[in-house]
Amino acid sequence: MNASGKYSWQSLPAAQQPSWPDPEALRAAVDELSAFPPLVFAGECDQLRDRLAAVARGEAFLLQGGDCAETFDGVSAAQIDNKLKTLLQMAAVLTYAASVPVVKVGRIAGQYSKPRSNPTETRDGLELPVYRGDSVNGLAFTPESRRPDPERLKRMYHASAATLNLVRAFTTGGYADLRQVHAWNQDFVANSPAGQRYEQLAREIDDALAFMKACGVNPDAFHSVEFFSSHEALVLDYETALTRVDSRTGDLYDVSGHMVWIGERTRQLDGAHVEFASKVRNPIGVKLGPTTTADEALALIDRIDPGREPGRLTFITRMGTGQIRDRLPELVEKVTASGARPVWICDPMHGNTFSASSGHKTRRFDDILDEVKGFFEVHHALGTHPGGIHVELTGDDVTECVGGGDEVLVDHLHQRYESACDPRLNRSQSLDLAFQVAEMYRDY
Repeated sequence: MNASGKYSWQSLPAAQQPSWPDPEALRAAVDELSAFPPLVFAGECDQLRDRLAAVARGEAFLLQGGDCAETFDGVSAAQIDNKLKTLLQMAAVLTYAASVPVVKVGRIAGQYSKPRSNPTETRDGLELPVYRGDSVNGLAFTPESRRPDPERLKRMYHASAATLNLVRAFTTGGYADLRQVHAWNQDFVANSPAGQRYEQLAREIDDALAFMKACGVNPDAFHSVEFFSSHEALVLDYETALTRVDSRTGDLYDVSGHMVWIGERTRQLDGAHVEFASKVRNPIGVKLGPTTTADEALALIDRIDPGREPGRLTFITRMGTGQIRDRLPELVEKVTASGARPVWICDPMHGNTFSASSGHKTRRFDDILDEVKGFFEVHHALGTHPGGIHVELTGDDVTECVGGGDEVLVDHLHQRYESACDPRLNRSQSLDLAFQVAEMYRDY
């Protein structure tokens, strides 16, 4: 692949890009970013593609989760620790119950940009640019904060580097030992009303670990985990600056993260985001909402995965609980009939958002769970593999989504509503979801 191929998107319409007020400042920031070291390496991206190929074949399950939108203030050991800990706990439950490897991918170390429905917002007669994530502007509703600033792209790079450094230390330094992760789950089961429903499954995992210990089994896989980073490739100037030619193969890789995805608002076949994704060798995800047609899905495969390479393309369906059972079957059926084998995973968050009477944007836990159930039902009926889930979550005890075993009520939303954008599952709700998905997989 010629290095100039990474710029081919620039001749096409690019949705959801910031209106940078100073083109020279943008050019200077992009030039600096282009000289920065990679955040991830091409070989790691290839490794994730191999793991996703196993998911596509029905031999593994993908757990992808993390913040709706990361913030620069959120780059702390405690917050990263809590997110990672929650994802590892979910993965431990799913691994045992599904009896397949769980590929662990975080919405982390790059998820600083968000698509928005409108370019501006108005409060008390003042119209300002909408908040597009910390990579672009600030959340505070002031002209200074909301002015898009390309210097923030460099801050995103450094925040992502710091996050990845902590993640790598946590996942390889003994912190992620399976027995320790299971002890965290035991704590959840013992002390949470939601967790107590899963005592039997937790006891089974405990017995399995005790049996292996008695047999002298102590595999290296117990002590560390593979963990990959992902984010939406939204701000194309940033993604292009971090796209490099691999010295081994001459291929282009977006070294801002192991996996990048295209959102529902930017998946236009003739648009810049699909063009950019078609040029890099990373595993690519595409969000598919309820308006997606089978022909569009097939055309996306032709553009992004013309070689039908297992693990290259992941379809992340976000239909909403009311439409998943009606809209998904035709997509899966026609894509499967074409011979393509993308990874199919369910994003049960984005199709189930509503505004509470308090004015908070929220989601019902029961709607999230029901969309996952519908996803499993469709794949079961078609004989295809429900490859995984994609969720917005935090390891903190926030009150952003209503319901769950430790029920959050609408009246509780104001207590700890901390998201910079969309509502996330808290730790208890995330683990509740993992145990219930584990039970679904057992029944599948």
